[in-house]
Amino acid sequence: MDKSKKEYVYKLLYSKNRKDTIDEIKSITDFTLLHIIAGNYNWDNGFEIPYSIINNKNCDLGTALMIFYDADGYRALENKEELKNPNLKEWANFISKIGEKIINNEFKVNHIKFIPPLTKVQIFKLKKNNPSITKVFIEETDGCVVEIPII
Repeated sequence: MDKSKKEYVYKLLYSKNRKDTIDEIKSITDFTLLHIIAGNYNWDNGFEIPYSIINNKNCDLGTALMIFYDADGYRALENKEELKNPNLKEWANFISKIGEKIINNEFKVNHIKFIPPLTKVQIFKLKKNNPSITKVFIEETDGCVVEIPII
């Protein structure tokens, strides 16, 4: 990634004007750039930026899965009751929304490889507790590996 793109990502991630950042992300057509923004996102800043990424029509399935796991989606796969925790409503809404979009195959771009960060034991437990689990959550996707530079 060239220096100007790194600076662009930095400005987006550290901008004080969240509305401008969200508007800018909505207009990004480069799926790799969306992936790099997502990979450098600070989750302490809430869900607005990740929502804008997953709602961008150019968001890759690999990026959506990375966001799902970075947002601790594994916890919901492991135990759906976690989504009912009244203290975690914002998280539960986000995980439900992105999980639904993934299951419904709403991410049409599939150029970025994603390998779920799961051990064989975790995969076994997920399959045992939920035999109908959608494979996309537990198997690697097609595509190319995208290195995410630290911004």
